[in-house]
Amino acid sequence: MRLEDGAVAASRALAPWPLEELDVPQLRRSRVRAVPFHQFVLKVNSRCNLACSYCYIYEGADSTWRDRPPRVPDATMRAAAHRIGEHVRAHALPAVRIDLHGGEPLLAGAEPLLRYAREVRAALPADCAVTFGVQTNGTLLTRAVLTDLAAADVRVGLSLDGGTAAHNRSRVDHAGRPAWPAAVRAARLLREFPGTYAGILCTVDVRNDPADVLRSLNALRAPSLDLLLPHANWTVPPPGVAAQDPRGLPLPHARPTPYADWLRAAFDQWWQWRDRPATRIRLFGEIIALLLGMPSRTESVGLSPAATAVVDTDGAIEQVDSLKTAYQHAPETGLDVHHHAFDEALEHPGMVARQLGTAALAPGCLACPVAAVCGGGNYAHRYLAHSGFRNPTVYCADMVRLIRHIAARLETAITASP
Repeated sequence: MRLEDGAVAASRALAPWPLEELDVPQLRRSRVRAVPFHQFVLKVNSRCNLACSYCYIYEGADSTWRDRPPRVPDATMRAAAHRIGEHVRAHALPAVRIDLHGGEPLLAGAEPLLRYAREVRAALPADCAVTFGVQTNGTLLTRAVLTDLAAADVRVGLSLDGGTAAHNRSRVDHAGRPAWPAAVRAARLLREFPGTYAGILCTVDVRNDPADVLRSLNALRAPSLDLLLPHANWTVPPPGVAAQDPRGLPLPHARPTPYADWLRAAFDQWWQWRDRPATRIRLFGEIIALLLGMPSRTESVGLSPAATAVVDTDGAIEQVDSLKTAYQHAPETGLDVHHHAFDEALEHPGMVARQLGTAALAPGCLACPVAAVCGGGNYAHRYLAHSGFRNPTVYCADMVRLIRHIAARLETAITASP
């Protein structure tokens, strides 16, 4: 969708870096090349049957979901699939990942997801491998739906805040009823489909005991677990962190670290299990890999270029949804699959900024000893109103403390190893 002139001006004023200050043509002239998209997040529904209090889509600063079609039309599915195939051919991509999202993607059952997957498969060249996934709150997952998704080779991820009802107090429906009973049924059902079970996404809630969260989630036997920091920024900080202007503050910032404290305790619990089967935890694995000199595979840490595009239910090509916590229209590019190729989106300043590595970091970050591991943190977490995204993450102090803790544990283990 095209932004009105007023919305464009407002966005530039709220995020001058990168929207005003990043000279994309000059970067291209200096041979800074774009990294093609390898992951496409395709919105199937723009609504959700839950009303989680911390939801960054429905409780965030951007409310454009209200103007989207509740369900993606067939014509948009076909256009998005065509554009993905076009992008794959233009860059000779050997593989892509397709994530079917919402809102809640299962609001209309499995058929819309399967139809979208068929359109994408038909549009891709035969030599391009494709991986499909769907992320669900689990409340609408049934054996019949899961059987259909498994047959179509679509993997299913589950969103939970822990493995007990108390951990999931924030996950309720629009009438305030808890989502836990239906979600735990989904978790138990997914265990019967190990080849389809992708894992669990868990947003950190510092009110929950970290060791208890890990033990309870490990008992659900998910193949992997991703611990997510709540999406927040300097203007709208996470619970327990004061709003402030990070410019001019020494790095790392000297403040309490409730999220590092939580994650350190979770890491220590997980580290005790390293010699026996346990759920893989993506955040910890990525930090360990980075400490050992390997590249990151996520935007949460490290400096690897971002390569994800989002297609909303109206066909709008957008940046990642986490930017919805920044300001109205923050994820938008002004492009859509009906009229534009994905290569055009690669030239949007926001997309370019997320591929620049150290060149996109705040000046103070460059001198930080853990910068290569932290990577400045999640791009959305760097936002400060009327400054933009060239700031350290609002979790700066937490990230430094967590990374140093993991590095110390790793060094001890390596030193003690024969």
